[in-house]
Amino acid sequence: MIRVTGTLTCSSAEEADIVRTLLPDHVRLSRAEPGCLSFNVLSTDNPMVWRLDETFTNREAFDAHQARTRVSPWYRATATLGRDFTISEG
Repeated sequence: MIRVTGTLTCSSAEEADIVRTLLPDHVRLSRAEPGCLSFNVLSTDNPMVWRLDETFTNREAFDAHQARTRVSPWYRATATLGRDFTISEG
């Protein structure tokens, strides 16, 4: 099992607006992927920071998720955001 936890941080109100606009579709598509057990990206008390918690059945499912997102509108629009993630296997 692969678990990803961490934060996504915006540096401007414009970036935060992009996240709020694109996040619902990104979450929906991610949850529909084979091997995705959970995929949560939740706002925090800081409107510029989101906490994420993702779980995938195995490395193959996680790698497929990464490949899909790298060519998605979500990634193109959020590529410059601060990402502080921890990936654990087990």
